[in-house]
Amino acid sequence: MLVKWIRCTVVDRRGFERAQRKWAGLLGEPGFRGQGGGWSRRRPSVAHVFAFWESRAFYDSFMARSHDRLAAAQAGTFKDVQARLFDYRFDVKTGFEPRFTDADLLRVALCRVHEERAEHYTLMQEKVWNPAMAGSPGMIRGLFAEAPGHEFLVLSMWRSQAEHGKYRTERIERLSLRAQTEADIASLTGDIVELEPTWTV
Repeated sequence: MLVKWIRCTVVDRRGFERAQRKWAGLLGEPGFRGQGGGWSRRRPSVAHVFAFWESRAFYDSFMARSHDRLAAAQAGTFKDVQARLFDYRFDVKTGFEPRFTDADLLRVALCRVHEERAEHYTLMQEKVWNPAMAGSPGMIRGLFAEAPGHEFLVLSMWRSQAEHGKYRTERIERLSLRAQTEADIASLTGDIVELEPTWTV
């Protein structure tokens, strides 16, 4: 599965949201699995959208044919767009599906990892972080994905801010020490996204 993460700064919120609904046109596209997103909690003008495709070939075909027509309505409503593609590696918890209807909140983390530590980082994600997240009440599902250049994406969906907050305060420091996270990671950026139901395709 291919994961696309789009982040942008919105300059015309109403126009952006109206045009976001037009992405429902993705539903007939071969290989399309789902799309959803919402607003950053920390920076209210920043929007995040996540799209899921069965393979790179299906995605490339869509980009060559239908993308520009669907995107036209949103022209001029945003700036500073960043789009990244990742290859799915494994689930966080079990049975990841690109569904957004049962979650209120999405946590996204982008880790750039030292080349010689990439294998260790991936192993720690599987053995330390995944079980901790999977065991947290309120964490619904998630995935771990990789891009060229030793970049990794960790996505997790949560029922509420309160439940995500509990997981953070209780466990992050202890888990980081156990997983030797500081030695693995060159840089880490992330955000908390409040999901917007009308953006779900």
